[in-house]
Amino acid sequence: MSTLIRGGRVLRADFVTCDPADVLIEHGFIRAIEPVGRITRDDVETIEAADRLLVPGLVNGTHAHGGLGKGAVGDLVPLEVFLSASGVINGSRTVEDKRLSATLTAVELVHKGCTAAYDLFVEYPVPSREGLDAVAGAYGTVGMRAVIAPMMADHTLYEALPGLTESLPAHLQEQVRRIKAAPYEASVAVARDVLANWRHDRDKLRPALGPTIPLHCSDAFLVECARLAEEYDVLLQTHLAESKTQAVLGYKKYGRSLVAHLQALNVLGPRLSAAHGIWLDSDDISRLAAAGVGVVHNPMSNLRLGSGVAPSRALLDAGVRLGIGTDASNTSDGQNMFEALRLAAFLSRVGDADYGRWLSAEEVFRAATEGSAKILNFDRIGRLEPGYRADIVFLDIGHINYVPLRNPLQQMVLAENGAAIHSVMIDGRFIVRDRRLLTVDEARLRQEAEEAVARLDMANAEAARAANQFRDLVGYFCMAHARAPFHVHRRLPDDVPPE
Repeated sequence: MSTLIRGGRVLRADFVTCDPADVLIEHGFIRAIEPVGRITRDDVETIEAADRLLVPGLVNGTHAHGGLGKGAVGDLVPLEVFLSASGVINGSRTVEDKRLSATLTAVELVHKGCTAAYDLFVEYPVPSREGLDAVAGAYGTVGMRAVIAPMMADHTLYEALPGLTESLPAHLQEQVRRIKAAPYEASVAVARDVLANWRHDRDKLRPALGPTIPLHCSDAFLVECARLAEEYDVLLQTHLAESKTQAVLGYKKYGRSLVAHLQALNVLGPRLSAAHGIWLDSDDISRLAAAGVGVVHNPMSNLRLGSGVAPSRALLDAGVRLGIGTDASNTSDGQNMFEALRLAAFLSRVGDADYGRWLSAEEVFRAATEGSAKILNFDRIGRLEPGYRADIVFLDIGHINYVPLRNPLQQMVLAENGAAIHSVMIDGRFIVRDRRLLTVDEARLRQEAEEAVARLDMANAEAARAANQFRDLVGYFCMAHARAPFHVHRRLPDDVPPE
């Protein structure tokens, strides 16, 4: 059965045209967009969309393991302090817990207008085929598209940051030296198994690889991940220069920037995308652009964790593919991509008096649709045009956000908060209709989540108390490095070999 959406205002690819139109959908694709009344078909289901603004589904970068972690992160927590406790926050989970966390995230994503996501999902001590299968199954049940990558590392936080262990009291030094990450060969073996035996429809659910942070991965691990991605023709993502501590200690460890080090290892390339990308200089940005690397801008978590403001304008000007992400619900406190859009626009205005260089509403929305879609390597999504997939968000323009309606794109990017989302369609199928999710029983989901959190918090209580003794010690160490001038370690040429 074909579908005809009649009379909605359709935001076209130029992001200017937004006239009432009829949209014909066949087999999940947009076949035609014509003035109202021009498409005359008897064999269609007709959906009246007067008073609706139709926009392409948003494409996100996130971590679904954060779904069960809402409220678990304290208020005043920088990145490295969060990382020192992430094993506790995500520990003791069963495969069903992992499925539940991913379901929570996917449900919130579609309620907030997202139709596709790049998900770096963490499991301890190593990723598992069963866990990643559960995550993919959760997205499939909700009805979303997703690229799912296991977050992997073979260094602990204390091994990753030069000098951190030595800064601790002697008795704690011995304690952290006994903590070991799994050897990278174990993670590679699981990743290879996952890639070789992926059972999900790659048209909507695809595997990828996620060496989590360069400092947390040995050079051999990073090289093997890049090689494996090439062998299986999948994507690769890492968290790059997310904090100033990472950037400064990258110079200390490698004698060059994190980007230059990845380039030396031949890891940079069009398969790679970098989450965050905050502490980058002009040379780094040029390297990323030349290699075809994409960057996922995560303004909410960057602010929440005090990590900084990404150089979004410089990245766009250099030709870097720019996407938008919410990051995890335990670091951004939710999956509201409209909030991420607004912050991405406004943060570009901080510290730059040249208003001609601020990100416009059009640039931000394009990054969150077409830009993110390119980073996920999904073609024919991110636009409402014939030949593109019918991933459509229906916004109620009778909502106070749009009254009076003068500039639909600007009002959506700068004022929308998700409250006006009426329906969400993926592949021409309603996932949310009349503000009701059609694919998951949300009352049951809530009950399962509350029961799981009560059980997990109890199981992780002792580990949390043990980890708490490191909180301020890690924080003070990283604070000292974050206060150093950014370029203080740039005294060595880029061809200095790593330690």
